[in-house]
Amino acid sequence: MERVQKILTILNDLSTPERAEITKRFFKIGVGSYSENDQFIGVRVPELRILAKNSMDLTIDEVSYIVQSPIHEQRHLALLIWTLQYQSTRTSEAEKQQIYEAYIEHRHWINNWDLIDSTAPHVVGEHLRTRCREILYRWAESPSLWERRMSIVSTWAFIKHGDLDDTISIATILLEDTEDLIHKSVGWMLREVGKRDVERLHNFLNIHHTSMPRTMLRYSIERLSQDQKTLYMKRR
Repeated sequence: MERVQKILTILNDLSTPERAEITKRFFKIGVGSYSENDQFIGVRVPELRILAKNSMDLTIDEVSYIVQSPIHEQRHLALLIWTLQYQSTRTSEAEKQQIYEAYIEHRHWINNWDLIDSTAPHVVGEHLRTRCREILYRWAESPSLWERRMSIVSTWAFIKHGDLDDTISIATILLEDTEDLIHKSVGWMLREVGKRDVERLHNFLNIHHTSMPRTMLRYSIERLSQDQKTLYMKRR
């Protein structure tokens, strides 16, 4: 693990106590909050991305070691490495399968919204574009907040290719979710659906807007006209 230790030393050198304090406030580490037990050292995401790009030669075992860290930025770095490796034209289909399986195996360490949003669509979503997507429906029913968020955010990969059915189906499953982070992610994906097929978004909203959580509705209608926004919010 000598290479890993060198990379983690570089990462630590990029950290600052001031940035760590800002990050802690941003991610809400208070008692009972979703980041209560997370640890931050204060490294900016652009710096993480550069370091990840320079660390793409790490093996799956080496990245797996990093992703199990209690430190948020180390986990984020590991996931960004897997994402870049998966996206690389040099990566074979067999290697992509291994990265996907490692990502799934270590999903319990993928336990914050930024970790999911910046990587799940590009690894899980992209891998499942041409495969069975049943795992996303299991996650949508999971007691884990992060698995539920992963279930909907991963569908962004499908949306980009005009494949909207699973986003609509999973959004319907998550309509009654009590977590604000799920309301935001579902609304975000519905908004992305609307960018590709606004009629499909209207069809969903016409059925569900009166029962959707307010945050979910607000996010989903952001790109509609002001008159349409007002109508949906008023009816609600």
